[in-house]
Amino acid sequence: MKNWFRHSLLSKYVLIICGALLLLPLAFILVPIIILISTHTLGGWGPTEETAARYGQSGDLERMWHREAAKLEGEPAGVIDDELRRLKALYPEAGMLWVDESGRTRLQLLENRDYPDIWSVPYTIRFMKERTNGDPFTIVAFIGKSQSQGFMIFELPRDYMKPQGQRLLEGYSMAVITGMLLVLGAFLFISFVFFNQIRRRLVRLQWAMTQTSDRGIPDQIIVQNKDEIGLLEAEFNVMVNKLERSRAREAEEEELRRDLISKLSHDLRTPLTTIRSHAYSLREEQLSDRGVASTLLIERKIEHLSGLIENLFSYSLLSAGKYPYRPQSVEMVRTVRTLFASWYPVFEQHDFTIELLLPETAVYWQLDPAWLERVLDNYFQNVLRHAGSGRYIGLEVTERHGGAITITDHGPGMSGESAEKGAGLGLSIIALMLKEMGLSSTVASKPGKTVIRISPAVRKDPEPNP
Repeated sequence: MKNWFRHSLLSKYVLIICGALLLLPLAFILVPIIILISTHTLGGWGPTEETAARYGQSGDLERMWHREAAKLEGEPAGVIDDELRRLKALYPEAGMLWVDESGRTRLQLLENRDYPDIWSVPYTIRFMKERTNGDPFTIVAFIGKSQSQGFMIFELPRDYMKPQGQRLLEGYSMAVITGMLLVLGAFLFISFVFFNQIRRRLVRLQWAMTQTSDRGIPDQIIVQNKDEIGLLEAEFNVMVNKLERSRAREAEEEELRRDLISKLSHDLRTPLTTIRSHAYSLREEQLSDRGVASTLLIERKIEHLSGLIENLFSYSLLSAGKYPYRPQSVEMVRTVRTLFASWYPVFEQHDFTIELLLPETAVYWQLDPAWLERVLDNYFQNVLRHAGSGRYIGLEVTERHGGAITITDHGPGMSGESAEKGAGLGLSIIALMLKEMGLSSTVASKPGKTVIRISPAVRKDPEPNP
């Protein structure tokens, strides 16, 4: 249990979530400490306590400014300038401005401010509206009681008027939000890295499953971790081992089967030859009609058994890849016409309706003509044996899409009953031959009609309509 928790992906991600949940409360504790250090050691944010105490509240500043303006009643311009400079020295963070009775700016003790030289009535009204409860905090006072010497302006950013506790609270709120965003960003980044690693390992496992070796089995993969994906990789390796052992057993069994078929085929030929010669000798003797019929039946069954043995031997050679194959460029129209010509009298003798459709355009396939002859002979023989009741055979060669050979009969169909129906070994041999020659066959069958189409395996043919 302990080892599972240490290596589990679930436990690792639970630890990431718990770490994020623990860091969020710690942010509330660490932020005040950071604020106090920055305020008292590094200077903090905004004005110091001494600066804030100098300015006090807004009401105090308004009374001070109106009092100083009233003192300047009847004083010349030079005295007013000197007094404003004195006040600027007392309040260095504040801006001060004097506009005379004609609306002309006489003295401007402001930084980064650009006021007009002449104050018009519309501008003055707009200025007053903008500064009402605005930032910076602005005081406008007439000089003297007669209001005939103009007015003077006092400006101060409102940060200098905020209590120290309020500034700390504002800074704390911003720092808490920043800390929470940093914790959330770190959590999302770590989660992205965590799941990206999982994704890369799953993609690697998927790639390993799709890449097969020469044996048709994927190679084993290296198990790097002992977590859930590592267990999946280990199970995949176990599956590959089982497949390899299964393939080895199949190859061994196939080799034994081929060897047995080859030996049986070879061993059965000698007694069949002896039986055939004795049957021939019996037929030369003076026999009754029943004896002659029995002799002919024996010879017919010997021929059938000999064909089965030949098929067994051929199937063994084909499975082992030892059947002689000599591919060459073959003109299919002429070849099919020649092969069917040898079967034409046979079908006529059995009263078949024959339909032969050959194109005028030459069609070339790369294959062994002897193999093609055996394939077509097998199909023609099956039509004669199993579809004789339909008394029809159609053979067509088309040149479209690389060419195709179509054989049609009107027999009982592939599922129908036949007196000479065997185990299908001949069709198995034909299937192996077609595959080796790069051809494929599609069959559409129903009672009363069967259509077989042979074509190159490169393209996918639509199923023939029976």
